[in-house]
Amino acid sequence: MSCHQCDESIFIQKLGRCYRCMAQLSLLSLIGWPLWWWFFAEQPKTVESIGVLFFCVAFSGLLFVHLLFWWYYRIKNSKPSA
Repeated sequence: MSCHQCDESIFIQKLGRCYRCMAQLSLLSLIGWPLWWWFFAEQPKTVESIGVLFFCVAFSGLLFVHLLFWWYYRIKNSKPSA
């Protein structure tokens, strides 16, 4: 990764701050879920279906955690107006 946060911080500090990671996870989720639905939803117990489902859940889960931290940092850094 080439962004400033990815080069100099540990994993937990990147959550919610790395927009490149969030964009990649969004793209992978948008590609993975329809792929699973179109090709593997009819046979959910096959090895291929479980593998694609595992990756889709992992991409979406990590994206969710990124968005949760992003929201937390935005709330934390907003100052109430007096």
